Amino acid sequence: MRCPYCHEDNDRVIDTRAGDDGFMIRRRRHCLGCNKRFTTYERIETTTVRVVKRDGTRIPFDRNRLREGLGRACWKRPISDAQIETLIANVESEIETNFDTEVESRFIGEQVMRMLRELDQVAYVRFASVYRKFQDARDFVNEAQPMVK
Repeated sequence: MRCPYCHEDNDRVIDTRAGDDGFMIRRRRHCLGCNKRFTTYERIETTTVRVVKRDGTRIPFDRNRLREGLGRACWKRPISDAQIETLIANVESEIETNFDTEVESRFIGEQVMRMLRELDQVAYVRFASVYRKFQDARDFVNEAQPMVK
């Protein structure tokens, strides 16, 4: 593994831990070239599930794209990277459990919104505003009203 700092290909593994319910391995590494530490992750490569978008196009599921959307929704909120990773892992698990080859984007969006609602209400409303394409303030009020009651 090449060091992200000095690009040397000389490191040793300091710590190895399982994560994401055993579907990921986290390795803490020490570069012998520059003495810095970095983390790598290994995941099981599964068959690529394709996402069917609203317009009917199909694209491969991309966890990084989901992470970017969640990052925007959770910006400046008290939500850790670990919580976001757990949410993404839970969504992936739901997809793998319920679908073999294709999943509708609607299912992914609803799962994310359900989990975000429990995690942080502001992040939930931010995500919902993009996902549901809010047009004006009434849409925000309508979405937030059930949480206020």
